[in-house]
Amino acid sequence: MAVPPPDTSLVRRARKVNRVLAQTYPDARCELDFDDPFQLLVVTVLSAQTTDRRVNAVRPTLFAAYPDPTSMAGAPREHLEQIVGPLGFFRAKTDALLKLSQALVERYDARVPGRLEDLVTLPGVGRKTANVVLGNAFDVPGITVDTHFGRLVRRLGWTEETDPVKVEHAIAALFPKRDWTMLSHHLIWHGRRRCHAKKPACGACPVARLCPSFGAGPTDPVEAEKLVRTQGPA
Repeated sequence: MAVPPPDTSLVRRARKVNRVLAQTYPDARCELDFDDPFQLLVVTVLSAQTTDRRVNAVRPTLFAAYPDPTSMAGAPREHLEQIVGPLGFFRAKTDALLKLSQALVERYDARVPGRLEDLVTLPGVGRKTANVVLGNAFDVPGITVDTHFGRLVRRLGWTEETDPVKVEHAIAALFPKRDWTMLSHHLIWHGRRRCHAKKPACGACPVARLCPSFGAGPTDPVEAEKLVRTQGPA
């Protein structure tokens, strides 16, 4: 997808924001627990419409029973539903795991492919999930456009796009490829901890002077600090 060259001042400002956020959140990482690419793929699919912490809570039980695509593909539906039940939408999520595992067994010899074009052909896997897996399990740079990422890049004035694919390409043009995965973590952590959807903690924001949306939330430092979370939502 062709993207016009970005304005150099925008590039400088965007990269400055990323540097500040890197200093603010030195521990930024994927907040889903995983031991291998298959686990990350599965927990990312499960994280839709629930929180990472809830997914992390069911993860040990899920993978103790079904540690690989072959075992999960043959899992009894009722048992899988019981395990993922606490996450909500358990029937749909069970169906997604069974189809995903079966596709891995049938198409990729029960292995998770390490290419975007292959990952997005799997049931329930879009570009967002594929980039999470590539960036965090395969060290292949990727931009993860989730709801936090999309909200923040628009608030920061980096793009006006709302379509996730267009957002991904617009932001990719502002940063070197090597920064894409950590940029995603920095923005997602900031969105979960300070730049909330309804009431951002503007007065306690480390990039306030670089943000054209400053004032969308409380600007008083004391009031804003009360909105700051030390970790992502439960």
